[in-house]
Amino acid sequence: MEKWLEQNLNPLTEALSPCKNCPVANTERDVNLPGTGAVIAVLDALLAVLYPGCHGQAPIAHDTCHGHLKDTLRDIALRLCDQTHRAFEYACKRVKCEDCHDCEAKAHQAVTALLDGLPAIRDMLEEDIQAAYEGDPAAMSTMEIVMSYPGLYAITVQRIAHALYRQGVPLIPRVMGEHAHSRTGIDIHPGATIGPGFFIDHGTGVVIGETCRIGRRVKLYQGVTLGALSFAKDEATGMLVKGTKRHPDVEDNVVIYAGATILGGDTVIGHDAVIGGNVWLIHSVPPGSKVYNQTPKPVIRPGYPIPDDYSI
Repeated sequence: MEKWLEQNLNPLTEALSPCKNCPVANTERDVNLPGTGAVIAVLDALLAVLYPGCHGQAPIAHDTCHGHLKDTLRDIALRLCDQTHRAFEYACKRVKCEDCHDCEAKAHQAVTALLDGLPAIRDMLEEDIQAAYEGDPAAMSTMEIVMSYPGLYAITVQRIAHALYRQGVPLIPRVMGEHAHSRTGIDIHPGATIGPGFFIDHGTGVVIGETCRIGRRVKLYQGVTLGALSFAKDEATGMLVKGTKRHPDVEDNVVIYAGATILGGDTVIGHDAVIGGNVWLIHSVPPGSKVYNQTPKPVIRPGYPIPDDYSI
């Protein structure tokens, strides 16, 4: 191995150098990208603030809680400012921005907006927890939901990431969202706007697109897709047009059962509607609607002789 390294290490290093303008590397020599691990560590610290002692952290004594919370928030602010500053610098270099020379100030503004919004995020999460407790007969306590329900974990991360997304932070909201996706099987884009009292039961396979707008007290089951129907392309370049409304709106008090697929930026599910399992929708439905497929008739082929007195 030593002989191979002596002969090949220099040319291999040269071939893999990001200075070669590799399309999958950070090619700007004076920019350091945010670190995925560092972003997830900050996310874990934010979860510790929102759910003290519930996600593997050591129990916090009541008389030291205030000081511990203050120290944690200070640490979050400094670490997230650093990562967000890197993200803004990367975005500026990527588009060769000449107008912005203060990525640090933009990072400070984004992080302070998130921290100032944490009490409101916690209030929304309390409504999410209550909706899960009231909507799931298997839930024995709200603490069971906080500590174990993947849907609550996914919406908690999404609410944090959404706050950064609204401030225009590059990269970091998607890193957070995809971390939750890999952990829960629930894919919620940080751009989606979701009202309080939101509950995903079971959760696996749920997809919620970037431009979705979801109202209050909405309940989804596993395998639901709120997605795009088609993608417009730029006639000149053939590239997908970004930033358009592509995903449906779901109004208040809607229930969408397992496997339903609802597509399109013009599609609106009216308030108090119920969408049945495995329904495919590409158009709006009025408030109070019940949408379901016709009941299929199963075909049963017996493997044994059927007694004359047997009935189904």
